[in-house]
Amino acid sequence: LYDLGCQVIMPWASPIGTGKGLMNPYNLETIRLRLPDATLILDAGIGKPSDACLAMEMGYDGVLLNSAVALADNPVMMAKAFGQVLQAGEQGYVAGIMKERQTAHPSTPTLDTPFWHQS
Repeated sequence: LYDLGCQVIMPWASPIGTGKGLMNPYNLETIRLRLPDATLILDAGIGKPSDACLAMEMGYDGVLLNSAVALADNPVMMAKAFGQVLQAGEQGYVAGIMKERQTAHPSTPTLDTPFWHQS
């Protein structure tokens, strides 16, 4: 669709109204990598604020949701929660989230660190 001129692409997180969240994050990340200049709006299946945060951390431009807010016990509070995590997720993405590693690598430098327990 993007190659045909669509400027906004709206992939599903999961089937609409299910609240199952990001069922296939690998595919969603791949879409972002393959379409770096497209506007990506994650649509359908968002069930909780952390789902929206993950989408923003992947570099999505926004989310489209209804059921998560409309069906919440306190819709106003839920809407505020979504607003906060959308901002946090975007800031995390822009700040540059660290790459995952397969093995442990301490980030605290040990050079010139005193070891008081050694004589």
